[in-house]
Amino acid sequence: MPLSTSTTPQHQALLGFGQVRHTRLRPRRHAFSYPTYFLMLPMRSLQRALHSELPRNRWAGLSFFDADHGDGRSPAQGGALAWLDELLQAQGIQDATGEIWLHCYPRVLGFTFKPVSFWYCHRPDGELRAVLVEVNNTFGERHCYLLDQPRFGVEQHASKVFHVSPFCPVEGGYRFRFMLTPDLQRTVARVDFDDAQGPLIETSVSGRLEPLTPESTRRALWSHPAMTLAVVVRIHLQAARLWFKRAPYFSKPTPPAQFTTR
Repeated sequence: MPLSTSTTPQHQALLGFGQVRHTRLRPRRHAFSYPTYFLMLPMRSLQRALHSELPRNRWAGLSFFDADHGDGRSPAQGGALAWLDELLQAQGIQDATGEIWLHCYPRVLGFTFKPVSFWYCHRPDGELRAVLVEVNNTFGERHCYLLDQPRFGVEQHASKVFHVSPFCPVEGGYRFRFMLTPDLQRTVARVDFDDAQGPLIETSVSGRLEPLTPESTRRALWSHPAMTLAVVVRIHLQAARLWFKRAPYFSKPTPPAQFTTR
């Protein structure tokens, strides 16, 4: 279903308030959840906008930097959107020229770590054409999974080729499911991982979307003033808990030769 613009102008940056959930199913169950917030950005509209409430490529309490995505190119080089368009063209996707919605973490007080970002790429008629899943690990490496012809609410699949956690092997595959209401009020992104033995990890990030304004920005910063730093701390804390639970450990392999998997 095409996205509606009846209640939220598509040129407006959105801020999501919700939860991250993570469950490991074996050999011992390990689950946690915590509150979070995130950006949902209409990248083409922001490129054309003369004004936006979103501080971009400059320091602020909550901001967005193009260099945090893709190949790290600067705004003078076209920024993250130019990188994405080039990637889609190279992959033979010529018709994703409608709005590009980017679900990602912001920089908070100048710091960010983005375990995963989702680029929702639409045709001019508003239909979803592709989703690019941009993954970063704690070793400073990045890889993308390109989902061709996806549909909201329908499970998509990709083979796992990129090391993320020493407690998960680089084998098997991911199952993705995305939901974004047509009125841009709520979103859910689910990423589940199956190894050679079957389902192992279930994760999701979900939230309620609202316009990014000075008021919503203040609410986010007051509620979680070091949110992106806390993401890194929690990753290492949960890794320590898995270590003490004697979860299987896997050494880091060589990164994949290709930057994009589809």
